[in-house]
Amino acid sequence: MPTELEELVEFLHHGNTQIRQIACENLVGFSTAQPDLFKRHQLLPIRDLKLLVKDYSPIAKNVLTMLINLSADEEVLNNLADDDAFLETLLVKLTNTKEPNADDVSMLFANLAKSDKMERLLDLKRRVPELVSTSANAMDQLMDCFVKGAEKTLNKHANFDYLAYLFADMSKSEKGRAYFTSRQDYDGVVPVTKLTVFTEHQSLIRRKGVASTIKNVAFDVSFHPTLFSEDEANLLPYILLPITGPEEFSVEETMAMLPDLQLLPPDKKRDSDNSIIVTHLETLLLLTTTREGRNRMREVKVYPIIRECHLHVDDEDVREACDRLVQVLMRDEDGEEKAGQLEIPQQEHDDDQQVVELF
Repeated sequence: MPTELEELVEFLHHGNTQIRQIACENLVGFSTAQPDLFKRHQLLPIRDLKLLVKDYSPIAKNVLTMLINLSADEEVLNNLADDDAFLETLLVKLTNTKEPNADDVSMLFANLAKSDKMERLLDLKRRVPELVSTSANAMDQLMDCFVKGAEKTLNKHANFDYLAYLFADMSKSEKGRAYFTSRQDYDGVVPVTKLTVFTEHQSLIRRKGVASTIKNVAFDVSFHPTLFSEDEANLLPYILLPITGPEEFSVEETMAMLPDLQLLPPDKKRDSDNSIIVTHLETLLLLTTTREGRNRMREVKVYPIIRECHLHVDDEDVREACDRLVQVLMRDEDGEEKAGQLEIPQQEHDDDQQVVELF
């Protein structure tokens, strides 16, 4: 005999809308407390939930919350990520400028990106959504939602912040990095350059995802000249500003710094999240891979900024990242180290992104 909870799950495919709504409302909590409840009968409840995403808004919102939570399970994740029809349903909702649950869809996309199956987004072509994008490429459409919708200017119900986590995971693969570093035909812009402006955005989620995406892109050494070029990506000021505080520098140091780093206001603040500072420091370290990169950072006085960051941020992970970077910047190219190297204890840093869960 099925339990009362198991019977409640069966109501997900009931023909009566009110009964489906009551079932969804009561099952949300169990999507984290008892996720196996939704894996019965070869994931039949998951199939029901995928269909209910299309139901009217109150039901769809609860369903999306459950799927966000349940996608932490690898079996469920693969089932969702491998379903082309379901993926199209999500894209339709996300690119609908009047969709009330677009941010919930963004969160689900962030979790689905944990599956390698989502790499097919990079090649996926679909209809062009009016008012959102002029590209038939799904990734371009997601990027346009993220950029245009940052201040709820595209959809008054959504800011699309969680798509930053999708981009971070997509940029971990070679194919994903190729997308972010390639000029797109539809607008003539390199995607990563659309993200750099958000390194000081008010949204922690957006800043964190963007920082991770930029770091992953920096693994492509052949792209470093573009990242450094002031006429192209011009990346340095965007990752140095979140690291920089209100400290004053000598006239000599200040005059050699990038224009955006000179004469900052006395109330300038570093990023409030130390993990983001660490990510930017790790990006800078990746940019020292080539001699040209190292010379450029010495030329624009990156070292004083890192020195002050180390002095004023009381966090072991930040100090370790500062130390590693300084060891490279203060070393002569023949291998001899210059005086002034920061000596601090080292500690392992874990920057793995967490799966989104809602309650």
